[in-house]
Amino acid sequence: MRTYQVRTYGCQMNVHDSERLSGLLEDAGYVPAPDGETADVVVFNTCAVRENADNRLYGNLGHLRPAKVKNPDMQIAVGGCLAQKDQGEIVRKAPWVDVVFGTHNIGSLPVLLERARIAGEAQVELKESLEVFPSTLPTKRESPYAAWVSVSVGCNNTCTFCIVPALRGKEKDRRPGDVLAEVQTLVQQGVLEVTLLGQNVNTYGVEFGDRLAFGKLLRACGDIEGLERVRFTSPHPAAFTDDVIAAMAETPNVMHQLHMPLQSGSDRVLKAMRRSYRAERYLGIIERVRAAMPDAAISTDIIVGFPGETEEDFQATLDVVRQSRFANAFTFQYSIRPGTPAATMADQVPKEVVQERYERLVALQEEISWEENKKQVGRTLEVLVAEGEGRKDEATRRLSGRAADNRLVHFAVGDETPRPGDMVTVEVTYAAPHHLVADRALGLRRTRAGDAWQARQGAPAQAKGVSLGMPSIGRPAPLPVEPSGCAVTS
Repeated sequence: MRTYQVRTYGCQMNVHDSERLSGLLEDAGYVPAPDGETADVVVFNTCAVRENADNRLYGNLGHLRPAKVKNPDMQIAVGGCLAQKDQGEIVRKAPWVDVVFGTHNIGSLPVLLERARIAGEAQVELKESLEVFPSTLPTKRESPYAAWVSVSVGCNNTCTFCIVPALRGKEKDRRPGDVLAEVQTLVQQGVLEVTLLGQNVNTYGVEFGDRLAFGKLLRACGDIEGLERVRFTSPHPAAFTDDVIAAMAETPNVMHQLHMPLQSGSDRVLKAMRRSYRAERYLGIIERVRAAMPDAAISTDIIVGFPGETEEDFQATLDVVRQSRFANAFTFQYSIRPGTPAATMADQVPKEVVQERYERLVALQEEISWEENKKQVGRTLEVLVAEGEGRKDEATRRLSGRAADNRLVHFAVGDETPRPGDMVTVEVTYAAPHHLVADRALGLRRTRAGDAWQARQGAPAQAKGVSLGMPSIGRPAPLPVEPSGCAVTS
């Protein structure tokens, strides 16, 4: 059996797509490559948002070239946003690549690999619109206890710094019944936590004419027995409505955690970014969320150094950060992305100025994050045990997981060792800016998710075949059952 490896860069939507790519490859007969071994098929699922995305991809492709020369049967595939953007340029720069596919046709990967193998030449296939909604494809989920569930793909916004709409297309919504059927199936398989995913989740429903569809979807998730935690990412402040706040506050399994991109605290910069809200509206949403859920943990995205940003503009961003009291923030230095309106704007901010402002923002947010985390000391939290979250767990003899508000918690193990997917009740004894420590384990609740994780450890690989579209001999496999109808940072 041929082995594969999928390397993922970028946002949660890419992580979600990579689970589909792994599922497609395993359905076609491939098996995961053992750790430390070069796979027979290496797939790069790329991101095009940051300036260094191109350099990172071509650097990694260069590192694989000697392995490809040594083993001509090895295959390399490139997909995702950078593939959609660069298209045939990838094969020109790296002629040892076998397959290039885009964001709209990830389901074509196994067939393209087989065609490249038989034809002995690269296969480049990119579609301008979505062929099959990714959630209908086979999936190999990384986690047996937590899952991404896509509610939409694409984006209708026109932010001047963002290339995503050009690469993923206009927003396409799934029907609520399809989303809920997938969630129900996941719960039956042992999943306890689901994150609803979209480039702009709170415009969900635009295709079928229901502006309140997302809040209704959150409430419907509350009726699914066995589903303990529901999260979502990412909303857009311009479309964020009070019915979603009410749904969060009133639905017990919807977590009091919100990731809502700010991007800038300056109204002038927000206008130049084509972000259709202003700082006052953003702060008003924060205020209403905290009024309904005083324990809510709010995180954000912020861009430093957008073209034309002045020191006064930057101070306005710092002011909003101080007022918002974010639990954490993902901070970025603006980088030019060819093909976006901002790339050709005048008054590009010098690199050294951007760096200095970025360092001031990070220092402020670190201070706030630490102060907010210190408020958790002495609290009793229920932690969903995770796999691979704590890089120093072995040295500290702790395990790690996420609290209900998504804070990372490193905790001491009690008399019984929990499994990933189990729930542990702990008392927080120490706070750092980016995590909490709990040296007291108060209780362990073994879960179906922990059972699923344990069962997965001994699951054997299954060999299947790959098809080029020709009819097979013998009784055909049953068609998948279609559920009945009722990411991202933006």
